[in-house]
Amino acid sequence: MRLNEYTDYDATGLASLVKKGEITPRELARLAREAHEKINPQINAVIEFYENAETVAGADEGLLHGVPFLRKDLGSAEAGRLQEKGSRLFKGCRPDTESFFFTHARAGGLRCVGRTTTPEFGTSGMSQSLLNGITGNPWDLSRSAGGSSAGAAAAVAAGIAPIAHASDGGGSIRIPAAWCGLVGLNPSRGRISDGPSGQDASFGFSRTFVVCKSVRDMAAALDVFSGSHPGDPFIIIQPDRPYMLELDEPTGGLRVGVARTKWGAVDLEPEVLDAVDRTASILKEMGHEVMEIAPPYDQAEKMKISLCNSSLRAKSLEQTARSMGRPLNADTLEPISLKLFEFGRAGNPVDIGEHLENIRRFRYEVGRAMAPFDILLTPTMPMVAPLHGGVYCTTNPTLSAVEFVEADNAFYQYLGVFNVTGHPSVSLPLAQSSGGLPIGLQIVGRFGDEATLVRISRDLEHAAPWRDRRPGILAGS
Repeated sequence: MRLNEYTDYDATGLASLVKKGEITPRELARLAREAHEKINPQINAVIEFYENAETVAGADEGLLHGVPFLRKDLGSAEAGRLQEKGSRLFKGCRPDTESFFFTHARAGGLRCVGRTTTPEFGTSGMSQSLLNGITGNPWDLSRSAGGSSAGAAAAVAAGIAPIAHASDGGGSIRIPAAWCGLVGLNPSRGRISDGPSGQDASFGFSRTFVVCKSVRDMAAALDVFSGSHPGDPFIIIQPDRPYMLELDEPTGGLRVGVARTKWGAVDLEPEVLDAVDRTASILKEMGHEVMEIAPPYDQAEKMKISLCNSSLRAKSLEQTARSMGRPLNADTLEPISLKLFEFGRAGNPVDIGEHLENIRRFRYEVGRAMAPFDILLTPTMPMVAPLHGGVYCTTNPTLSAVEFVEADNAFYQYLGVFNVTGHPSVSLPLAQSSGGLPIGLQIVGRFGDEATLVRISRDLEHAAPWRDRRPGILAGS
């Protein structure tokens, strides 16, 4: 197989070739290495391509048998492998506990061949860190790949691997998916276990999954990674059938709530709003009932939750640094990370009861606003990928801690809300700007109903296909 043929396949397609004996997992790993060697110097997405990539273990009969996979340098761990969380503070750290996520990955046949970039601690939705530098967007290297699953999305978009591990605590799967032209699902809270050491990350706000090229890959990944484990605090109803079978099921008529107005302080770019309107028209032509939805939450209430979470993370970071015998200062933390830490340490202790009540009330208000609808259609981001740098980066020293959190909430206005509520939401690359940049649109489902998201995403992929769009930086081209 030539490199340009390799990059033309999604993960499901490559697994099918392996199953038929037309290619081996070792040969696919060699192709991934070749793509990395040719492309990564331009995009800086992969920190480390494993020396033993061609011989890493994976189940021979898994659903994604033999497919190259990449691990985000944050969250789910591979025992004994480096995990530095995009931070100088964790330079050289190697967890000794294997995550359930990567146990599932190997059981599903995936071969993890490397580690991808992330901004420090995944705090930013941009794609740079002092530890690893800037990750470029394959569609335009001067622009952000999005974060915090920055390297994962850039690597998949550029053809190094067809699917990669990602995580999302406030948009970190969906942002880079939108800006890199990929499919990025943030599953329902409890759908996928991130244990044994990350089962209740940030009150369940953060979830782990993948970025990929196609809806069928999203469905296959749900089948590979879904399921609970002992100690999981969130266990939800399991599907009636494999998600791959949902691809053959009818969608039925849906009530669709469309977000045509901004939910935060950042205005929608006209091309993004146009993409929302065109997709709403497609859904209407499919026979769905389409109506507008007003902003379902108050930004001030979201800010309360975000600031309390920041304060709690500061305490946790202090304890972790102490256990490692490492200082927290400008030599180990980026400017915004240090300000957030100092803000949390200097403030009054968080009243956990009040914080939980704020979260409960927020979830109730959003749930009540969503109740009349089966799905929502929103922009993923209010704009196409911006240039590198700026106020949304943790490397930028110009903002205070509170100003950074305010800017973050305003920019990612359609995303973090569903991390709080736990609803599943997927960004689909349904449109493109006049300048050739991807525009992602978000579909939000009812809690626990990834099945409907799989079916409606399949329908939209057929109606507004993206397979033939190619970034300027692509292995084999």
